[in-house]
Amino acid sequence: MGKLPPIFHCLRNRLFAQLYLAQTINLLGDALTWVGLALLAFELAGEGAGVILAGALTLRVTVFVLLSPLAGAIADRYDRKQIMVITHLARLGIICLFPWVTQAWQIYGLVLGLNVFNAFFTPTYTATIPLVTKDDEYPQAIALSSATYQLLGVLGPGLAGSLAAFVGIKNIFWGDALTFLIAAGLILTLPGKLLANSTPQPVRTPGQIGRDIGTGTQCLFGDRLIRYALTMQLVVSLAGAGILVNTVGYVQGVLHLGKIEYGWVMAAFGLGATVASLGLGNTQQQEKRILLTTFGAILMALAILPVPMVNLQGLLILWAGAGIGQTLVNVPMQTLIANRVAKDLQGRVYGAHFAWSHLWWAFSYPLAGWLGSRFSQNSFFYLGILALSLFALFYLLRPSEQFDQVEQGFWHEHCHHHDSDHGHLHSVITTVNFSHNHLHFHFYKANS
Repeated sequence: MGKLPPIFHCLRNRLFAQLYLAQTINLLGDALTWVGLALLAFELAGEGAGVILAGALTLRVTVFVLLSPLAGAIADRYDRKQIMVITHLARLGIICLFPWVTQAWQIYGLVLGLNVFNAFFTPTYTATIPLVTKDDEYPQAIALSSATYQLLGVLGPGLAGSLAAFVGIKNIFWGDALTFLIAAGLILTLPGKLLANSTPQPVRTPGQIGRDIGTGTQCLFGDRLIRYALTMQLVVSLAGAGILVNTVGYVQGVLHLGKIEYGWVMAAFGLGATVASLGLGNTQQQEKRILLTTFGAILMALAILPVPMVNLQGLLILWAGAGIGQTLVNVPMQTLIANRVAKDLQGRVYGAHFAWSHLWWAFSYPLAGWLGSRFSQNSFFYLGILALSLFALFYLLRPSEQFDQVEQGFWHEHCHHHDSDHGHLHSVITTVNFSHNHLHFHFYKANS
């Protein structure tokens, strides 16, 4: 057997390989869900389908923002395998209700339920990758998961649309339900439990749950590197929202092209993101994460700036570059959390990150939509100027220290007693109760 590229080395880890296969099948199911949903919305509302889909996307983002921090807190306290199985089976049950939908309001209700459980699954899955992989495997594992997500985002809708043409709109949801069942079975058969903390966890009071939820956000904003990367994701969300919301109107309304050309342009965006994910998985990014996020944010902002001056060929190139830029921000951000946060805190931090990053999109979607409706010719230019302005602001406000000379260590929480031999950096907000729990940064000892 030929030598595998580095990004696939993580698949030698049987636990991750089985988890990754479950997630890949789950992503195929997601493609079936959204294609089936779009077709069902058109069947019910005709040209008003866009309103239904916009409402569904708004519900999706809102649920993620509200529930993901709670999901992360639960993932740190309980068996993650059990959480992922329950969320798969719950979504399976909800998907099976879609063939019986006859009113638009029913779609909203089912989408709400679907994404409640999705908000619990996604941060749990992301936090589980570093838990089941070794330190030298998780960057490749995260990059491979991202590449698969991007690739199926490009190919999945086409495959789902072809399947819908053969089996019909209603039956496509049964295929989706089958993917959730298979994925749940793969996760259920993973050996043992997937616990971030092996010690027995007592029942949490509402106050303790509230502090657990806040801990994730404290780590995000208390760590200067993670905080900086999160601001770069705000820049990316502005450009990305413009691409997702306004590309169809620009291609068909301004360039006077058709649906096929729109598909090519969006495929270029997805393929650019996929190629970047594969590239990150085949390189060492340990010492370059902040540089990558900086370059990715400015690349994505610059990609949408000259849109009014290019034709279809130019738009294909720009959107491929934007896809690369988005991945150069998002993948290093995830590996940065895995590297700088203790495993028993990662669920809370990934949950908080999932919420904050989607909050950026919740602001960016309506802004992009408003600019697209008011300035169809120049909406991308205005979004590009805004994204570059925010990039310049965040870059100028970055810590004065050189990013390549960073402290080595990780955020962790435990029952703490001060002593002279234990160096640490407290977060801005320190959680203290009767057991005197502290959240702080633990420095590695210098290598001799």
